[in-house]
Amino acid sequence: MRSGIAGIDHVIVGVRDLDRARMGWTRLGFNLSPRGRHIGQGTANYCIMFARDYIELLGIVDPSDFVHRLDSFLARREGAMAAAFAPSSPPEAVRAALLELGLHPSEPRPLGRQLELPEGTVVPRFSLITLAPDETPGLDSIICAHLSPQLMRQPEWLRHPNGACGLKAIHVLVAETASLLPAYDRLFGLPQVTTTDAVAVVHVGDHRIVFSTPDDFLTMHPGLDPGADFPLPGIVALELAVADRDATADHLTQWQVAFDELPDGSLVVPAREANGAILLFSEQRAG
Repeated sequence: MRSGIAGIDHVIVGVRDLDRARMGWTRLGFNLSPRGRHIGQGTANYCIMFARDYIELLGIVDPSDFVHRLDSFLARREGAMAAAFAPSSPPEAVRAALLELGLHPSEPRPLGRQLELPEGTVVPRFSLITLAPDETPGLDSIICAHLSPQLMRQPEWLRHPNGACGLKAIHVLVAETASLLPAYDRLFGLPQVTTTDAVAVVHVGDHRIVFSTPDDFLTMHPGLDPGADFPLPGIVALELAVADRDATADHLTQWQVAFDELPDGSLVVPAREANGAILLFSEQRAG
């Protein structure tokens, strides 16, 4: 892993009302962690944990405190706003690997989150590295190392009534893909970046980042129109693995969640059901 990046650690979904989002994603069939409050910031979250990755629902609880651009994002829309990469080694080693590639990573910075558990308050801790925007073009991203991972993966948080078991891909809409390729070739290596016509796929560990224009996205997913006003660039959809597609459909039907079936058999939940993020559910491949 030339860059020191092993995959996608989590995707951040910006929401305007955290408790309303918690109820909405619970209805979708996800089991959420207790609410966490970031230390020294005006933000809090609920997390949808899987064995290797997760979705973070992020909202503002104190607008007078530091909110790191979340306020400007939410002024425009809700939805998936950024991806956090998982490191393959300690933060200092990852930074050294990125510097070796001629990139410009920040110094690692600490982050803590107060989490209220039945047995008392715990503080999961993280170390974050940022890259220059032009080094991951089209995608707002950070690198997130977990310093206390055992606090973030309680067994009961990993079981979801809808059968979801992890992230497979994120879909990013851009005006064009050709200009993105050199940066991702440099970061991940030429073999990890593939193109088909005007669609670019970046393979990051077991995850994929799929860059396409709105027209190409609609061609790949007929009937799934993100809307003419969707801002570019932006994460339009999250693709999730499920253990049993039919069981997922049954859950969505039981809870009266709107969804459609695509020609490839995937289930799609529209953005209005998930705080602006389209959700694609497809069965996890055996092995």
